[in-house]
Amino acid sequence: MILGTFLKATAQLVHTVFQIYILVVIIRSLLSWFGPLPYNPLIQLLRRLTDPLFRLAHRLLPFLVMNGIDLSPIVVLLLLYFADTFVTDTLLGLAARAAFGGAG
Repeated sequence: MILGTFLKATAQLVHTVFQIYILVVIIRSLLSWFGPLPYNPLIQLLRRLTDPLFRLAHRLLPFLVMNGIDLSPIVVLLLLYFADTFVTDTLLGLAARAAFGGAG
């Protein structure tokens, strides 16, 4: 019972973290269209949070930049949604099994 509740709370926390990071990626992508000041502390924070994942996407899939348009945010968002669903559903499934004594 306690393990099931702990796993459910962990799943909710993980889901919230994924959703916040997805929002950060979306904000960073939208702001890149307007060419904000690179020395703005908010922009620097967004870049520090998102650049590692964008660089990884560029390294693994170099064709994501076409005619000056960077499609890596779309791929990153799709992967984040997949990871969010996979991890959250797995934890919730484990929580349900723990709550019902291993049934299911």
